Amino acid sequence: MLKIESVTKYYGQHLAVDNLSFNVSKGEIFGLLGVNGAGKTTTFRMIIGLLDMTDGHITMDEKPIDYSVTNEIGFLTEERSLLTKLTVKEQAIYYGVLKGMTKKEVEVRLDELLKQFDIESYKDRPIKELSKGNQQKVQFLCAILNEPKLLILDEPFSGLDPINVEMFMAAIKELSASGTMIIFSSHRMEHVELFCEKLVVLLNGKAVLSGKLKDIKKDYRKKNIILQADAKLADLKAIKGVVDVKKVANEFIISIEDESKINDVFKVISKFSNVSKFTVEEPTLNEIFVSKVGEAYEK
Repeated sequence: MLKIESVTKYYGQHLAVDNLSFNVSKGEIFGLLGVNGAGKTTTFRMIIGLLDMTDGHITMDEKPIDYSVTNEIGFLTEERSLLTKLTVKEQAIYYGVLKGMTKKEVEVRLDELLKQFDIESYKDRPIKELSKGNQQKVQFLCAILNEPKLLILDEPFSGLDPINVEMFMAAIKELSASGTMIIFSSHRMEHVELFCEKLVVLLNGKAVLSGKLKDIKKDYRKKNIILQADAKLADLKAIKGVVDVKKVANEFIISIEDESKINDVFKVISKFSNVSKFTVEEPTLNEIFVSKVGEAYEK
């Protein structure tokens, strides 16, 4: 288990991470979210030992993280960190040897991964000749060459088309199933919802939302009703208990205060003509994120 306990980080007088705590269990995919500058990258760098904490404790399997265990960690950074004049094979060997693997072990593992990601023909090509999406694949492969115990993924789907996103998702789920602890960060909340059972949302280095995703959604009182009917936007907005209404294509998305208002809204809408759809949905993580971060900004 990875434990982050009351971790604080100052840069001079600037408080970058403020008393942050969370745990990541074996095989768990944990979401660390936040706007730009929220403290995510600083947290990642403290976890892998690139930055010292001002206060607090970080342990993996009850031991401090130092150079004796960094071989068990993989890190996919948001920025490209490839040596583009090298071939894919040369880059993999460079990273793999740094992680304590032999050249032979790297080559065997690399062949497996190149086949899995359908880029076997790129093995001896210079990285600079590859597309951004394929460079991202290479960077991901280098992060998981050593089959890490802990894997940190910072915006892993950057520059990927939908097919390659699906390929990455399958690989990440496979790693999770094998027991790898994964910390996942993305600005795409729909990706986070697909993966993460637990998460923390940071703002100015402080957790403004944390817990299991299902509990967070349950505690967030606002619900959405998806409606297809002959209706006017103004009439829907006038219904008691309705917070907001948006029209997307041929549907209305009606946000209500909480689920206690569903029957009241239904009684009004049932009088409309041509009602073909009335579905109650949970709020998306994106809605919750915008709401919580917005509330924190307003305080």
